[in-house]
Amino acid sequence: MEKLFNGFAFILIILSLSFTSCVSSKKFNASEANGVRLQNENASKQSQLNDCNNQVNSLNEDKASLKNANLSVQNDLNALSTESKMTIADQAKRLKSFQDMIQTQRNVMSGLKNSIADALMNYKTDELSVYIKDGNVYVSLEEKLLFKSGSDVVDPKGKEALKSLAKVLNTTKDITVLIEGHTDNVPINTKLFEDNWDLSTARATSIVRILTKENSFDASRITASGRSQFHPVKTNETADGRAGNRRTEVILSPDLNELYKLLY
Repeated sequence: MEKLFNGFAFILIILSLSFTSCVSSKKFNASEANGVRLQNENASKQSQLNDCNNQVNSLNEDKASLKNANLSVQNDLNALSTESKMTIADQAKRLKSFQDMIQTQRNVMSGLKNSIADALMNYKTDELSVYIKDGNVYVSLEEKLLFKSGSDVVDPKGKEALKSLAKVLNTTKDITVLIEGHTDNVPINTKLFEDNWDLSTARATSIVRILTKENSFDASRITASGRSQFHPVKTNETADGRAGNRRTEVILSPDLNELYKLLY
């Protein structure tokens, strides 16, 4: 009986130890799992904290960059304001110089026009005219003063008019001369001239030769051109209109180099 009791007690002790061991193992496992979870949560929180710190640092950098940009913009505005004030003053000075130079050119061209008109005052208004257009002086010479019909040979009376013109031109500096030949719209086709282009250009060239070779005008300041029938000043429907279109224009232009320097 006593042996039976002792065996039973031994079994109870074994079961008690086994149960206690099982419970302790479960608690240990649970505790271990909880520890892992806490570590993971801590790592996650630490990562979030690092992200927040990075964002704060980035915001601070952006703030500093924005501050520098604002300072740069302000400096640029200050510099621009100073430059603008200087530019306005400079522009006012340039404008005054420009206006003075234009007025001087006007005075020169007006004086030139009057001098030419005086030199050619003995010729009739239906032979030539002198006027200012677009800042240039025009001397328009009619065909009847210079040429016979269909010819590019200048008549003696026309040579005398060109001689008087050359005397004025030779005393005037800083001008260029353009000789433009013009015809009416009546076609021409001869051994010498294929069409009105040929005739108008040949007439302009003849006048250039007289001004330069016979009257010593500077050849580097003169140009010959022919415009044929395409720039009429009167109608080609009447005889008087066609006669007015058969003309040679001496166009005197001022030297604008100084004006261009002010502009550019």
